[in-house]
Amino acid sequence: MSSEWQTVEIGSLCLGIYDGPHATPKKTAAGPIFLGISSLNDGQLNLSELEYLSEEDFAKWTKRVVPQAGDIVFSYETRLGQVAVIPAGLRCCLGRRMALMRVDPAKVISDYLLYAYLSPDFQEVIRQRTIHGSTVDRIPLVEFGTFPISVPPLDVQKEAVGILRALDDRITLLRETNTTLEAIAQALFKSWFVDFDPVRAKMEGRPPEGMDEATAALFPDGFEESALGLVPRGWQPNTLIKLTAEYGGRLQTGPFGSQLHASDYVEDGIPVVMPKDIKDRRATTDTVARIRLFDAERLARHQLMKGDIVFSRRGDVERHALISEREVGWICGTGCLLLRPGTAWISPTFLSMVLDAPQARTWLVQHAVGATMPNINTAILGSVPVLLPPDGVLSAFEEVISTTEAQRSQNSSMAETLATLRDTLLPRLISGQLRLPDAESEPLELAA
Repeated sequence: MSSEWQTVEIGSLCLGIYDGPHATPKKTAAGPIFLGISSLNDGQLNLSELEYLSEEDFAKWTKRVVPQAGDIVFSYETRLGQVAVIPAGLRCCLGRRMALMRVDPAKVISDYLLYAYLSPDFQEVIRQRTIHGSTVDRIPLVEFGTFPISVPPLDVQKEAVGILRALDDRITLLRETNTTLEAIAQALFKSWFVDFDPVRAKMEGRPPEGMDEATAALFPDGFEESALGLVPRGWQPNTLIKLTAEYGGRLQTGPFGSQLHASDYVEDGIPVVMPKDIKDRRATTDTVARIRLFDAERLARHQLMKGDIVFSRRGDVERHALISEREVGWICGTGCLLLRPGTAWISPTFLSMVLDAPQARTWLVQHAVGATMPNINTAILGSVPVLLPPDGVLSAFEEVISTTEAQRSQNSSMAETLATLRDTLLPRLISGQLRLPDAESEPLELAA
């Protein structure tokens, strides 16, 4: 460690350390935000699912402290090691099991303390000081201020934060772009295959909006009764198992525990997609397990192809990942089901979005078995109803949407690459093992 770095008690870097009330207020539909520990997500605040409280309760819950921009919030019971910085404009109070550090700007930059908190060295301090209870693990908040942490002078802090923040900002932008692209894709899917807007427009004698004549001609101008209710004329009610059989595909269960043991996993190797790796219709590598090439070849039946769909078969059974070019050759893991539509199938994206629609997700949850944890099998998944449009409509949809899907996959891959780079640089920058300009060129070039 550089001689510029000093090991100090974390409390010496703060103007104060506070915790929230040891209770939960009545939730309201709107108002100030009640910030729970579930909002802490690896250095960031996840504000996608918020809870609110009344102004009256807000006054009570902020008697000790009102969180302000630059404060650092962290969990001291369960989810230990999780931390985030309060952004500007967020009016909130601390929830249970959450505490707050108000940093001393004369000694430390908020973002630097955030990254130092996330560093392996300080995470190890947390692990060593953890008290393991019968129900939850915790760190003693009365002793937290004495926890050791290393800090350099402010100018060095600023250098490290500049690099790490540039990477995080780029990662955030890529993920926000993907959210927008997914919203666009979902809107198109809903218009064509849920609301049937082109069909309704033709029934009313209007040209479908945003559609050329050739594409519009693929849609009928009326509806007919079917087993699935009123559907566009000529569209066929089907099921996944019949569809896969018709197009030369298959449904299968991932490898069982007897085929894939804990001892088979290695640090570097072929990724194995488990239920925990499925998010937003994609397979992620944040915590993915890996196996040797030898074991992947042994499990060749479970190797993934582009257009495959991997389902979680227990727990969150409605979640799935559409396999892109990047994941070809990866392995469908234990706890998953593999849906291969078949080489003759035209639009993997259509099928993925059908299975992600509220109707299909609800159907899977309602038909899952298991008293304590929902489970599905190939028979249940194969019975999911699918309204099948003509091949021409599927081809048109895939042509329109494939560019968006490819961009999402590319963005996800880049975000994961940058996250890996950030996680590699973070301990070296925080410890002083790496200094500018050594660290500057590569990450900034990638983040551009």
